[in-house]
Amino acid sequence: MTNYREKITALWSVFLLGTLFHTQLGLMPLFHGLSVAHSESKAMSDITWVLWSMMVFFVIPMFAIIATTFTESRRYKVLHFGVTVIYSILNLLHLILDLFVQPIVWSQIVLMGILFTIGLLLNLVAFQWLKNSSKSDRLQHQLGAMNQIEKI
Repeated sequence: MTNYREKITALWSVFLLGTLFHTQLGLMPLFHGLSVAHSESKAMSDITWVLWSMMVFFVIPMFAIIATTFTESRRYKVLHFGVTVIYSILNLLHLILDLFVQPIVWSQIVLMGILFTIGLLLNLVAFQWLKNSSKSDRLQHQLGAMNQIEKI
């Protein structure tokens, strides 16, 4: 059964996240002591890799929301689980590195801790989803075999 409301909600959520990330990326030069009004400077080209890295970091979860809503593919579930593990590792590294920034901004540390915990929960649920698909694949195979036997 196609759940159009779920799919539309996922697409609007991704659209909204995209607009928020667009704004955040536009403001990133401020964190490097640069003006956002004059983005064509030499200094701006020095942080281009940061901007592209952040864009990729934001876009992958946006695509994951869409793909998770629209597919039941086992191959995607394996890929998705791997991506959740990579994001958990990156969040843990970010949390650790934020502890070396002076002065320590404890609200950011708490937020990164919350995001890391959510990431671990996402790892668990993604693994359960993947494991469940293996069981359902085996059940489908067994049902198909039983149908073949009944036909004989």
